[in-house]
Amino acid sequence: MKVNRISLIGAALAVLVAGGGPALARISEQEAARLGQDLTPVGAEKAGNADGSIPAWDGGLTGVLPGVVPGVSRPDPFPNEKPLFTIRPADIPRYKDRLTPGQIALLERHGGSFYMNVYPTHRTAALPPEVYQRIKDQATKVELEDGGYGLANLGLSTVPFPIPKTGQEAIWNHLVRYRGQAFDRRVIQAVVKRDGSFTPMIYHDLLTFRSGVPETPDNADIVLKIVQKILQPQQLAGTTLLGIDRVNPVRQPRQAWMYNAGARRVMRAPEIGYDNPGIGADGARTNDNYEMFNGGLDRYDWKLLGKREIYIPYNANRLDARGIPYEDILKPGHLNPDLLRYELHRVWVVEATLKDGLRHLYARRTYYLDEDSWSIVGGEHYDGRGELWRVSEAHLIQYTEATVPFYCVETLYDLLNDRYIAFGMNNNEPYEIKFDWRADDEFYTPSNLRRIAN
Repeated sequence: MKVNRISLIGAALAVLVAGGGPALARISEQEAARLGQDLTPVGAEKAGNADGSIPAWDGGLTGVLPGVVPGVSRPDPFPNEKPLFTIRPADIPRYKDRLTPGQIALLERHGGSFYMNVYPTHRTAALPPEVYQRIKDQATKVELEDGGYGLANLGLSTVPFPIPKTGQEAIWNHLVRYRGQAFDRRVIQAVVKRDGSFTPMIYHDLLTFRSGVPETPDNADIVLKIVQKILQPQQLAGTTLLGIDRVNPVRQPRQAWMYNAGARRVMRAPEIGYDNPGIGADGARTNDNYEMFNGGLDRYDWKLLGKREIYIPYNANRLDARGIPYEDILKPGHLNPDLLRYELHRVWVVEATLKDGLRHLYARRTYYLDEDSWSIVGGEHYDGRGELWRVSEAHLIQYTEATVPFYCVETLYDLLNDRYIAFGMNNNEPYEIKFDWRADDEFYTPSNLRRIAN
């Protein structure tokens, strides 16, 4: 007998969240009816902007494009386009209304070496039709609970709040956004010093998301499962992380285990979260800087500041091109600006302020979420004195063979120490990201971690 997967997970989730505190208001049927009409299926404005510099959304970039070989090559879908204009430090007054404080700080900090080439806007983000249907089916059912730090009735929706009313709702859209069912990738992380020197660290990432977990009641509250193995440098090779995130990280905090290659032991790793330092990152990023933001929302008060039109990294196929030496990408102070592409898009702006009595390295954070994919594409992180400390950017690509918008490179720039960290590059790795990878529940277990590591 075939079981309806959405019903199974939805029913199990209802049991899991029962009695966990009052749920917050969901959107109305009238609001949900706008999805696919004046709003896109994920809740973005379908129309372009007033001056036409942002076009209307026409379904995004779908289908395997000519020259794309999944896992092997991904040519630029707009190879003949030239920048409309370039923003340099002297141009800040002219364009400041469409720049973020972080971008302005980078331009001012690095003088003429950092500039922003702005190209025509293409709203390429697209998801599979069945994903759109799930979003619409669940739009009037999903609720925040436990003060907004957990989700109720999520089902298999990947945009629980297509018409967000709060900052927490917008951030939850990022946390559970569609990234395919699962993927396998080999990527480089590099901490780039002031003089431009770096030591590449190679990771093997294996992730399964909510829409890809086996359809059992035990998985009803899963957001994602991840195994991350360090392949290089040699002194850390074999160190492997296992993490499991759920829909209510306050009630069910992240579970994490680490295989220590030196000790040849699997150990609990409760420190994998919040502002603890990322593995192998030399203190250049926190754990919750991974994927721009991840983990529990409970240390901050979140405020939705509305929408802006700003220049954001988009359609970054040139940056992702196969065979580019990492030395040509990673320059002193910042990524090579000749490889970057900025476009004008609408973003949701969310501000997070540290709660009284709680601790985190960042006292305040601002995030910019692309309206078409719900991906965080930029952010600012402020220290305890209120000074802008770190600036983050994520460079988006539409992976057409899987109908997935996702990052090819994430960056976190340290304005106080003149260094930065870049994560996600695979220009010279054996294969690109593979969206057809699958694993069963037994793969993501502490007992299997030693086998994965060796």
